[in-house]
Amino acid sequence: MLGRMTEFPTNPTRLDSYKNFNFRMKWDGQYIPAILRVSGLMRTTEVVENRAGGDPSTSHKSTGLTQFQPITLEHGLTDDPAFENWANLVWKYGAALGSEMSLNEFRKDTVLELYNEAGQLVRAYKVYRCWPSEYQAMSQLDANVAATVIERLVLQNEGWERDTAVVPPVQT
Repeated sequence: MLGRMTEFPTNPTRLDSYKNFNFRMKWDGQYIPAILRVSGLMRTTEVVENRAGGDPSTSHKSTGLTQFQPITLEHGLTDDPAFENWANLVWKYGAALGSEMSLNEFRKDTVLELYNEAGQLVRAYKVYRCWPSEYQAMSQLDANVAATVIERLVLQNEGWERDTAVVPPVQT
């Protein structure tokens, strides 16, 4: 009989997958407060098909360009200016001609961290060369709904990788 792989080698008695509600995002070495939602990390590699003239009626498939999908962040509007400050590095209203963008500062590396139910760091991803392509300063306001005002930032990026230095702690 083959040995069964455990889903959680560090914690073999754990049965439940990690929950999606315990996470933090940081850039410039600072955690960004009140983040409510982060879209998933996704990459897509193009499929390149080719077939030589004498081949049977099947094609060969190989890899093409890999693209990393934008990451959308939503956070409850607070007095923290992190979203707005970063968006202003890409384009600032009223700036002098030629200085609307901060070419040496508008890209940032970010870190997305996932925690278990006990608040222990279990996984982290480094996301490289991000920059805001969309900024929503304020969600729709509606006097008939009691809801949080949302600020939204869409980050383009040039890739991400799992931080293998982060190892889930042994749970007791």
